[in-house]
Order: sequence, then structure tokens, then C-alpha cells
Amino acid sequence: MYEYIIGTVEYVSPQYIVVENNGIGYQIFTPNPYLFTMDGEIQKVYTYLHVREDAQILYGFKNLETKAFFIKLINVSGIGPKGALAILASGKPNTIAHAIEEENYKFLTTFPGVGKKTAQQIILDLKGKLHEFLHDFPEKSETTQHIEKNRELEEALLALEALGYSSREINRIKNGLANEKLTTNEYIKLALKKLSNS
Repeated sequence: MYEYIIGTVEYVSPQYIVVENNGIGYQIFTPNPYLFTMDGEIQKVYTYLHVREDAQILYGFKNLETKAFFIKLINVSGIGPKGALAILASGKPNTIAHAIEEENYKFLTTFPGVGKKTAQQIILDLKGKLHEFLHDFPEKSETTQHIEKNRELEEALLALEALGYSSREINRIKNGLANEKLTTNEYIKLALKKLSNS
């Protein structure tokens, strides 16, 4: 029903954002709300409307690729929108798609709520159907780890911007964070500690 919404991000929470368009604030659940900034700029959020008997819930994404992968995931038996959102909060579509094509159960079970049985179902339902998501994928696992580490760090830095820290403050601690191998939340906690001590 809604392909996308264009407006300004008025609120960012750990689970969702609020986008204002023509005086209406749309609550939109998204894999990583901190990718969106409350800077007053007009932004486009690609959306998916999920209708249940008791609710109509909007899910939003930074780009069409992530939205398309979300739709693939919710078509897997046993995975609902919340589960798909949790998977996309922890991994990129092309990384996940590559793991599915290689039947990498170990990698898939690292995502929240994904056990061995669910991982098997994901592979069964999606293997061979994800060619459009397999572009630009590094062949070496070390490269993959480096990209994943950088992604976690970049998401943490975006979260700091959303919390109101200036680019100068963030750049001052960035090099100190780059040598660590942490999750997004761990990067944020460490960054806040460094900022409070600086």
C-alpha cells in the first residue's frame, strides 16, 4: 500500500523512528533506527505495511534492497516481521544471501531467534532465489570480517550523531574505536565512556 514515505525524521528510538509528512507522524519500525538522523533534512523511507487482525504496522528501510530482502525473509515459514527485522539489524542482505547459498548454518544461527531448525528452513525456502543480492561479495573470510567490523563501527557512529554529538567530538574518538572488534552496542557504550572522559 505504501511504497515509501518522504518526510523529516522527528524521533529516533531503539526500535522505531517517527517520520512526519504533511502534519502526520508515521511510526516506522526499522532494523537500525540510528541510521536515520534528526537533522531536519527530507528523507525517503521505503516501507512495508504489515496487516494483522489487531494492528497495522509499518516497517521501513534505507534502501530498496533491504526492503526486498525483508520481504524474502517473511515469506520463510516460521519467520515473521520482527524476526526478519532482527536478522537485518545484524547483517547485510548480500552477506546473509551468500551464507544461504553456501548453506552456512553456523553463520545463520548467529542471528537473534535463529536456531538450527530455522536456519535449515531459511536455506530450504531461499537458496537459489537470491541472485540479485549476491553482488560485490568478498571471497575471503578475513575481508568479510573487516567489512562487518567497519559496518558495526559506522552504525555506532551514526547512533552518536543521533544522540547529538558533533562530528568533531566523534572524530576525536573514532581512531580509538577502530582498533576494537565489537558489536554496534558495545561500540556505542565504549564511545560514550570515552566521550565522558574527554
